[in-house]
Amino acid sequence: VQLQASGGGLVQAGGSLRLSCAASERTFSYIAVGWFRQASGKEREFVAAITWRGDFTYYADSVKGRFTISRDNAQDTVYLQMNNLKPEDTDVYFCATVLRRDGSWYPVGAWGQGTLVTVSS
Repeated sequence: VQLQASGGGLVQAGGSLRLSCAASERTFSYIAVGWFRQASGKEREFVAAITWRGDFTYYADSVKGRFTISRDNAQDTVYLQMNNLKPEDTDVYFCATVLRRDGSWYPVGAWGQGTLVTVSS
């Protein structure tokens, strides 16, 4: 299942954005989904994940308390609400189907198009 991220933009430090992740298949409702981000020249890093029922969520330490992942299976969409944004949150954000192994989340399948988030100081 290929997922497409949207909702990025330019925001000042302390501001908020909500990203959306949409899938083209109904099976989206039965899979865990995660958000990752990548700056130019750096490794892609895990941001947040949500189980297929939406009953468990997981976050990177760097975003805990500021970002919230949620999903609406009826709309085949996963969201990432980002509050109190910092300049270091500036990255291209991607969503992907994920699997959990040894306590970490790993993307599976092909990456879709990401969305650029730019936080100005």
